[in-house]
Amino acid sequence: MDEVSVARKIEALKKEVHKAVVGYDEVIEGLLIALVSGGHVLLEGVPGIAKTLLAKSFAQALSCKFSRVQFTPDLVPSDITGTSVFDAKTGDFQFREGPVFTNVLLADEINRSPPKVQSALLECMQERRVTVDGKPYPVPEPFFVIATQNPIEMEGVYPLPEAQVDRFMFKLVMKYPSRDEEKGVLSTYVSANLPTVKPVLTAEDLQKVAGLAGAATIETKVFDYILDIVEVTRNDERVMLGASPRASLQIAVASRARALVKGRDYVSPADVKTVAPHALRHRVVLKPEAELEGLTVDNFISELLGKVPIPKLV
Repeated sequence: MDEVSVARKIEALKKEVHKAVVGYDEVIEGLLIALVSGGHVLLEGVPGIAKTLLAKSFAQALSCKFSRVQFTPDLVPSDITGTSVFDAKTGDFQFREGPVFTNVLLADEINRSPPKVQSALLECMQERRVTVDGKPYPVPEPFFVIATQNPIEMEGVYPLPEAQVDRFMFKLVMKYPSRDEEKGVLSTYVSANLPTVKPVLTAEDLQKVAGLAGAATIETKVFDYILDIVEVTRNDERVMLGASPRASLQIAVASRARALVKGRDYVSPADVKTVAPHALRHRVVLKPEAELEGLTVDNFISELLGKVPIPKLV
């Protein structure tokens, strides 16, 4: 498998997902880049915008095991990680796996659960394992978490702390579809023959793709471009919390994956400029006075990307 064949399979995967989900090209590509990079995604959007359908269709196209957990205020950590159950026949405790033992996990409305449950999931994401009664249990590979959340201004939610949000590679935002896209949704789901998503990539394919992405070359000028972008977030007087060094690393890793998705074995500044908003929007915190003046994080990132000089590669 080379870069060109990978790009073809990626396009085939997108087409399969689009059988069930109309539009959201940028979001689907973001999910692919994060998956190939070994990261996880925070998906934000209002209820009823197809976040769950997108995650399920994405897993089906990958021929991966899929699990969904509906996060609620009464959820406890063992509900997602698993627990030890006493077996009367053997007289021993047997570990019963929770829903995190899967390939693609949809953590639906993660901001409706208490912080302790959020922390349990984020530990699984970071360590790729669950520890119960002092014994570690590794989760399957690949392990990809898509955590959805409603906008934080809605009632009955627990906003994720900055330190926990930073564990996600990307924050992708699903907005309302255009009129034409919503018309496509109506024509698709009013029909008697509902779409069926077929698998395109296997777990073995994903391992090969990840290996190719890790081999993509990044020139020093591109590293400097990433650092210039991150440095602006730390020095701008309108910013209360700038991007961490993890953000720089995530942008570099994600840029490699995007290069592969586009059929290249090298990273271009365009790759960096494309993935940077997804990697920064949940890591940059504006000062209250800046928000009162109407500045949003997305507008701030768009502004800084327009100001930072783009390097020219030889």
